[in-house]
Amino acid sequence: MRIARHRIVTALRDRGQQARADWVERELPELVDPAKHSGLLATLHLNPADLADAPTA
Repeated sequence: MRIARHRIVTALRDRGQQARADWVERELPELVDPAKHSGLLATLHLNPADLADAPTA
């Protein structure tokens, strides 16, 4: 499972965390591996399950 970076950015902006959202846009790849970036997601108080795209059939 990968998470689209724009979903992380949107979640941060919705919380008013503009500086963090800007940093994520600059530093993370377009598709984020939640296992590789688990510490960062935890620091940002983001649950990967909430950010994942719905599976397509």
